[in-house]
Amino acid sequence: MSALPDHAAPGQHRPTHHEAARPGLRERKKAKTRAAIRQHALRLFREQGYDATTVEQIAAAAEVSPSTFFRYFPTKEDVVLQDDMELLWIDALRAQPPDLPPLEALRASLHDAFANLSADDLAQIRETTDFALSVPAVRARMWDEFARTIQVMGTAIAERTGRNPDDFEVRTLVGAALGVAMSSWFSAQGDTERFMTEYARALELLLTGLPL
Repeated sequence: MSALPDHAAPGQHRPTHHEAARPGLRERKKAKTRAAIRQHALRLFREQGYDATTVEQIAAAAEVSPSTFFRYFPTKEDVVLQDDMELLWIDALRAQPPDLPPLEALRASLHDAFANLSADDLAQIRETTDFALSVPAVRARMWDEFARTIQVMGTAIAERTGRNPDDFEVRTLVGAALGVAMSSWFSAQGDTERFMTEYARALELLLTGLPL
């Protein structure tokens, strides 16, 4: 729901829908800073290795302070694990028709989110997946991030269904959907079309009670 009034005051410019939906200057600056930190971090990881790269080095390369780094990423591992894919998926999920069943909405929204990714975005996702699988510290942190993602997605599903995000059924559905998404992504080895095909099949198995 918009915080703007329904009617502009006389002589006052009333924002168009496009203007109202467009991020403000502060949000754009924050997104730019976050992207710069992540870009320089991944570059340094490639050049000198994950363990040899410090937060101080990443902050210096991105021209921010270490304290600013930690405002965007709680740990160094989160630079690898926290990308924009979750935000795109959440936005796409909330845009799905309200009468679409939850699993169908998750499938359609993930498809829409991937459709908005560039070749560079997909390459970065493949790179961070490799880090998550090969660097022990990142792999250990990945489970904390997975639990957080379940909470975020559970909130979005709860909004659609009128349920509580902590409902057992909501958590189970979201956990299952994210679990098969991870399984499909690792199986597809970075092939986006194969991933979407396998994820659609996996959700169909969930919908039909996992028959074997």
